[in-house]
Amino acid sequence: MAGRLLIFSGNANFPLAQDIARCLNMPLGRALVGTYKNGETRVKLEDNVRGCDVFVIQPTCIPVNHHLVELLMIIDALRRASVARVTAVIPYYGYAKQEKKTTGREPIAAKLVANLIRTAGADRVLTMDLHAPAIEGFFDIPVDHLQAGPILADAIHGLSLRDVVIVSPDSGGVARANTFRERLQGTGLAMIARQRTGPDAAHINVLEMVGEVEGKTAIIVDDMISTGRTLMDAVTILLERGAREVYACVTHGFCGGCLADD
Repeated sequence: MAGRLLIFSGNANFPLAQDIARCLNMPLGRALVGTYKNGETRVKLEDNVRGCDVFVIQPTCIPVNHHLVELLMIIDALRRASVARVTAVIPYYGYAKQEKKTTGREPIAAKLVANLIRTAGADRVLTMDLHAPAIEGFFDIPVDHLQAGPILADAIHGLSLRDVVIVSPDSGGVARANTFRERLQGTGLAMIARQRTGPDAAHINVLEMVGEVEGKTAIIVDDMISTGRTLMDAVTILLERGAREVYACVTHGFCGGCLADD
């Protein structure tokens, strides 16, 4: 039936897709999303999608390249099956840390991924807490950029903590931390200044901390945990500066290799 709503999912987070479908009281669209023996991704839709409004739920988390290709191929399959509209639901947007050139002769991978998603045939993207808000502008299609801040702030309210200070683990996250602080009235703000000399926090020196944390409950606010080094360095300096307790509020936690080299 033209115009009906359908939800499809790749293999990145199938339980999430099932939960969403359950909340909407509807079944997931049937599709075969697997791998051929030669390692290539295989996609085959098993439902009629002609004229339908389809949402594809597929975060591009680890393994990023594999899940990205699944997403692109599902979108392409839908387009070739005469779908009316495709919305790519990408809770975690892979390659978001590569949103600018830090040296010469580097790609801007976040922009490249945006181009691939549009070229595959997506009409709209729905994502959450992009590492760099500027990535929204990389798309030539509408982007719904959701924020986890309200949900995380409600969780903190429920803990009934005293003498709270919100901490940004680096200078780039100050705006995010300050927005979170505004949701928790009566809290302070602190920032840890760092110097990064390698990718994925391979070499980081903590230079200084701005703000008062002695005797307070520190809440570190960040968008993702990758290696875990940034978070652990932040916890260390906060405890050294006299913080009574340290909590962390992080939207994307994908740390299968956390501290693997430590």
